[in-house]
Amino acid sequence: MACVFCEIVAGWRPAHVVLDDEIAFAFLDARPLLKGHTLLVPRQHYETFADVPGDLVGPLFERAQRLSRAVEEALGAAGSFVAMNNRVSQSVPHLHVHVVPRNRGDGLRGFFWPRTRYADDAEAAEYAARLRGAL
Repeated sequence: MACVFCEIVAGWRPAHVVLDDEIAFAFLDARPLLKGHTLLVPRQHYETFADVPGDLVGPLFERAQRLSRAVEEALGAAGSFVAMNNRVSQSVPHLHVHVVPRNRGDGLRGFFWPRTRYADDAEAAEYAARLRGAL
């Protein structure tokens, strides 16, 4: 098995388990942004969000929602950051949702990258139209 996360789910690699059920598996990130940073993965291997079967999306994100509440409650966090990458910046090619406890002044800045702007409303409308067309 070549996938690190599949090996963790199978119990072949150590991890600090937070959630383990028939749908998903969650464990502490080995290189956390902040203490309590948890990774939620589907038990089955799917590389990206687009690969996840539609009937699994709801149950997977119900667990992400529960984890978000849990990190806030258990760690006294004021909020949480929930995110995932697809291919670009995806360190392990197994879909994973980051759930990170947040507090004001914790050192994390926005989305960790610089923001951009549309040239004008016409450019924004053109991007929105392209996305609607793809849907």
